[in-house]
Amino acid sequence: MKIQKNSKKPLIYYYAVVIVIMMLANTFLLPMILKKEISPVDYGTFLKQIESGQVKKVEIQDNQIGFSALNEEGKEGLYITGRLEDPELVNRLYSANVTFERIIPKENSPLVDFLIYWILPMVIFTFLGQRFIGKIQGKMGGMGNAMTFGKSNVKVYVEAQTGKTFADVAGQDEAKEALQEIVDFLHNPQKYKEIGAKVPKGALLVGPPGTGKTLLAKAVAGESKVPFFSISGSEFVEMFVGMGAARVRDLFKQAQEKSPCIVFIDEIDTIGKSRNSGGLGGNDEREQTLNQLLTEMDGFDADKGVVILAATNRPETLDKALLRPGRFDRRVPVELPDLRGREDILKVHGKKVKLAEDIDFNAIARATSGASGADLANIINEGALRAVKFGRRYIVQSDLEEAVEVVIAGYQRKNAVISMKDKLTIAYHEIGHALVAAKQNHSAPVHKITIIPRTSGALGYTMQVEEGEKVLMTKEQALDKIATYMGGRAAEEIVFNTITSGASNDIEQATKIARAMVTRFGMSEKFGMMALETVNNQYLGGDASLIVSAETAI
Repeated sequence: MKIQKNSKKPLIYYYAVVIVIMMLANTFLLPMILKKEISPVDYGTFLKQIESGQVKKVEIQDNQIGFSALNEEGKEGLYITGRLEDPELVNRLYSANVTFERIIPKENSPLVDFLIYWILPMVIFTFLGQRFIGKIQGKMGGMGNAMTFGKSNVKVYVEAQTGKTFADVAGQDEAKEALQEIVDFLHNPQKYKEIGAKVPKGALLVGPPGTGKTLLAKAVAGESKVPFFSISGSEFVEMFVGMGAARVRDLFKQAQEKSPCIVFIDEIDTIGKSRNSGGLGGNDEREQTLNQLLTEMDGFDADKGVVILAATNRPETLDKALLRPGRFDRRVPVELPDLRGREDILKVHGKKVKLAEDIDFNAIARATSGASGADLANIINEGALRAVKFGRRYIVQSDLEEAVEVVIAGYQRKNAVISMKDKLTIAYHEIGHALVAAKQNHSAPVHKITIIPRTSGALGYTMQVEEGEKVLMTKEQALDKIATYMGGRAAEEIVFNTITSGASNDIEQATKIARAMVTRFGMSEKFGMMALETVNNQYLGGDASLIVSAETAI
């Protein structure tokens, strides 16, 4: 197997190439260009031009004579001829009224010539190159940062400057409890040393996007009152070979100088992917960066108080060497909040805005099942924007309810042009959903029905809100969900004796549930309790792939 060599070259290579080109141009090209402007002539022609009055100015040097004269076209040109012993030359020039002078040659030292013709051009080129690179850094984040030659772009928050504590983190009680031990170690390391306990060198925060992994890391630093180093995994990998590894070394060097401290690497899957998961060459930049990170995590002493926190929503792609004990010893799940967690998160963000006294956070929390902390923060903000829009000085319950619908389905399209026939079809379609849901024994209560189009593409929808938090789904509940999804299409057929494309999303959702019942939940009488499907990227949408043939699936 051939190992593909990396063709990337350091910046000094390109400097050397340009300098060699400039030296060759200075030696050969420039003299040729300058010589083309001066035409050599013999001494006899020079004398004839003096007699005919064509010569205008003469400069006499030790071994040659330079002069300007009119050519046959009447244009002035520059000429040069060799100098001969001619005592009458001066008299001829006087008689022809030609301006002439003798140039006294200046003898420059070889050192001066070397400085002027060689060193000065290289200094100018280097200066212009650095100025050009500086402008690139201002316009291009990634490529420009590569010119810093191994300096990490880490953001440093000194002591409690993160401004966050565990009081700012809601809905993640288990994660806070797991990280509290690290905080206690940074406060009281001696009691751990006395008993011989070793605090984990690193903790990996794992969970879906928007659940507060970065916020948790800042809260740990805020509680510990130690410096906080924050950097994204993508900032390590650059276009030049060795930049990522150099930045890892620089990051850990800074951390050890300011220990005790916390180093937080966000999106660590960018540099921590498994070394057998793709890539044509085995020695690429990403792998070098990962190897350096593994070396640094083995090299530093955890007793000095340097704790590594990292966050990812793709833990299955990480290299096993990164997850072994002694590196990231602890894996802290940061899951989507439950009902009580969502209510607590809403209250935390609600403290930052003006609210009416009768706000029911529990109702909003029940309507936002599956929402992340970032989604809930956005709901509070959307509610505040709506209150301002309608001229209120505080947020009321209807603002938050509309904000939930904005986050779920987008903004209202009140001016959308829809015919009366289509409106009627949409209305019966949504009533079909609501009627079937109301008749089911295991279906969530209907909260709202609307036929106002939304920017997400929905022409209408029926909102169901569970009365409590549910973590399991029975077979009966799954079948009731499928029936509710199909209720809209059934109503169209019964009332109008035809069907439309309005049920496309309903069919998609019903198919997803039916497929999961057979391939993952073991609810099929034909296949029984067999796992026919695996779920990849569980924190990023859960892409499913069948582990059976297409014939079996059909």
